[in-house]
Amino acid sequence: MSDLNNIINRILEFRDKRDWEQFHDSKNLAAAISIEAAELNELFLWKNIEESELVDKENIKEELADIFTFAFLLAHKHGFDVQEIILEKMEKNAVKYPVEKSKGVSTKYNKL
Repeated sequence: MSDLNNIINRILEFRDKRDWEQFHDSKNLAAAISIEAAELNELFLWKNIEESELVDKENIKEELADIFTFAFLLAHKHGFDVQEIILEKMEKNAVKYPVEKSKGVSTKYNKL
């Protein structure tokens, strides 16, 4: 079993021991991801670039863990293999953002 599958199984075990699956419909999991992402953004709110780099790393780790947890739960709910969907998306992005057009620029793919 991969490390990622082990993590997902531990998340599922944690959820199941608490009987929380009943609350984990797609809408609520998507909302939870968004809310946790907002909490991550809040750590950087009103800070300049230099100050942003000084944000407490433990707080960043905790918010990222929450985001990943809810994202993994949503993927699991729909039967998605996390590694597979990430690699598929990377392939699509490689087509949308060819190196020769996108290297060193932040232009959106439809403007390259």
